[in-house]
Amino acid sequence: MLAVTSLNPEQQQLDPQGRHQHALLAELDEFYDAVPRKGARAEDFGPLTLFVREGEGWPFYARPTRGWTGAPATAEDVRRVLARQRELGLPESFEWVAEHTPGLRAAIEQAGLAVHEHPLLVLPEGQDDGPAPDPLPGGVRARVLAADDPVLASAVATPNLAFAEPGTALGTAGPAELARAVLQVVADGAVERVAARIGAGAAAVAAVVEDGSALCSGQYQRVGPVCEIVGVGTLPSARRRGLGLAVTSALVADARARGVRTVFLSAADEDVARIYRRAGFRNTATALIAEPKA
Repeated sequence: MLAVTSLNPEQQQLDPQGRHQHALLAELDEFYDAVPRKGARAEDFGPLTLFVREGEGWPFYARPTRGWTGAPATAEDVRRVLARQRELGLPESFEWVAEHTPGLRAAIEQAGLAVHEHPLLVLPEGQDDGPAPDPLPGGVRARVLAADDPVLASAVATPNLAFAEPGTALGTAGPAELARAVLQVVADGAVERVAARIGAGAAAVAAVVEDGSALCSGQYQRVGPVCEIVGVGTLPSARRRGLGLAVTSALVADARARGVRTVFLSAADEDVARIYRRAGFRNTATALIAEPKA
């Protein structure tokens, strides 16, 4: 069952499905607030909170303040956060769940940022991994990697190449590009940081491996009974083989075995969302990301 959350009188009038949706959105909001707190300090801007990473790693974002009961965020509140991000040399970025904080989008857009929508999908509770992925050719399979697995470096590097060539069509980056990308993620400490998170039980990495390198990989990050699958990417030259679904299924199975109740992810677009729906995920909400206009 979902964690019990307090309901106001209006929410108490919801039918069971509506209450379940309310509880699920609250659970996801709690997760999004908790994840950056493990490696960042939180700066208070009233209805908004800016997370500033401490140490090396991918920079965090600003988001709605969890549990805020005051006036909704205004464009001026957003501009204050943007000024602080510029002062610190951080990306001007906001992330939130549309249905949980519906009024924020107008303030964000009034402040001059562009808002991008991404389908947010949840694997229904009690469902393990949906339909089994199609068998992979050549006997290869997806497996979860240990922190000291020699494949980990290529598993960290592969999504970088995948996201540099977005979409689901075959691309150009292949083994040669992957070899160079591996050197980069080792040099910048990314592999060491991922290994530490695996060792701490805060993350897991799965990959489809061929000839000693990851053709496709992804991770989940976990907070208590909730985890988000992130960064599933296939080497562009190896696409259209069902590798992404195999990695996703391996991550789901590992998360369920570790007692995770709620598994969710956000898709880049509707084409990608259709792939995840094949694995049993269901559209639940909309993840919004705001950044300066191009």
